[in-house]
Amino acid sequence: MRALPGGFGVVAAAAVSAVASFVVPTAPATAANGCPDVEMVFARGTSEPAGIGRVGQALSDSLQSQLGGQSLGTYAVNYPATYDFLAAADGAADATNHIAAMAAQCPSTRFVLGGYSQGAAVIDMLVGIPPLGDKVGGVGSAPPLPGSLANRVAAIAVFGNPATKFGNPVTAAAAPFAGKGIDMCNDGDPICSAGRNPFAHTAYESTPMPGEAAGFVAGML
Repeated sequence: MRALPGGFGVVAAAAVSAVASFVVPTAPATAANGCPDVEMVFARGTSEPAGIGRVGQALSDSLQSQLGGQSLGTYAVNYPATYDFLAAADGAADATNHIAAMAAQCPSTRFVLGGYSQGAAVIDMLVGIPPLGDKVGGVGSAPPLPGSLANRVAAIAVFGNPATKFGNPVTAAAAPFAGKGIDMCNDGDPICSAGRNPFAHTAYESTPMPGEAAGFVAGML
């Protein structure tokens, strides 16, 4: 299976609206001093309720089991996640603000960036990848993480990433993100590939992909 970005438009709406229910994430485990060894900053997909979303929860659960004695915290990126895709830039700004505050408070904490669908586009912005490649309009844009924060990012994992469809997966990110990303795309997913199966975009949490991504992330920590 490979990773790709997708056109949000009508196909995205059909894909995301096919999901009937979502998992509400549980509170993350953190270190006693309030500073976890690892902080996963995850942006949910379109129409999911506030939180890290079902894909983010699957990734968190799998990652926690692979971190040994390291503590894991999670932060749900605060943004609308509606069909107003220009507001995805709000998520990038919120993630940057959170990472800046957390980095100052917790100098030893390392960060993992993650996102699903529109949330993956939020992460694309943080690592300097245009969400829709060289296409104009459709998704908001925000500046990437500044260098002082970017160096604190240990790994990146995205699912159903729209930018991959335009040849810009997170695996193509430049330094200091080079080699730190994994970009997961379900076969047939029209959001991240040329596929035509909208249901392929709505089942990442029930595939092996969260576990595969967690294994990659754990290896980077």
